[in-house]
Parts: sequence; C-alpha cells; structure tokens
Amino acid sequence: MLNALLSLLICQWLGVQISSLLGLPIPGPVVGLVLLLVYLHVAKGPSAQQSQLAAWLLRHLSLFFVPVGVAVMMHLEQVGSAWLPILTSLVGSTALTLWLTAVLAERWLPRQSPEVDESD
Repeated sequence: MLNALLSLLICQWLGVQISSLLGLPIPGPVVGLVLLLVYLHVAKGPSAQQSQLAAWLLRHLSLFFVPVGVAVMMHLEQVGSAWLPILTSLVGSTALTLWLTAVLAERWLPRQSPEVDESD
C-alpha cells in the first residue's frame, strides 16, 4: 500500500509543480488529480493496492474535514462578515455540481428498460 500512497503523493507533487511553474489559475492538487486520472487510464485502472488505499481513504474521509472546521472557527469573524458571498458560492457550486453530474450520468450510464409485468 506504500507504493499506492507514493504514486498518489507524486501525482499531487507534480501537479503543484506544474501549476506553479506555468502560473495556472488551477490549484496544484487539482492538476495532480488530472495527472492521476491520466495515469490510471494508461494503466487500465487502479492496482489492487491503489483500490485498497482508496477504500481506506474513503472510510476515513471525515478526518479531512477537521482542519477545515478548525480554520473556520479561527476565522469566524471573517466568515460572518462575508456570509452572503460564501452562501452564494456554496449554493451555486452545489447546484452546478448536481446538474453536471446528472448530465454526465444521463449521457454515459447505460439506459435500463423498465421492468414490464406480463402477468396481467
């Protein structure tokens, strides 16, 4: 599992370096995720170790929200003074994400025909 974690960290590091060197307006970890996606596509999917690591990370996903919660509590006054732009961006990005997920799911997932009850 150490190799899987190392490949994940290398992709993130490369993403940060690329974003920084090219002055991209995209965060480095996002570029790293794109690199990871390309790597997994070329490798024809994740290895067993990478799948185990992904499952472990998903089981402990709530721990990743602790630093964000602490940061919000430390800067509560700033958050309170900018509540409207924060709320607007949260609602807007959530709506955009739901819409885009629905469009992509409709386009890429196979259609299932409804079950017909022929006993009538």
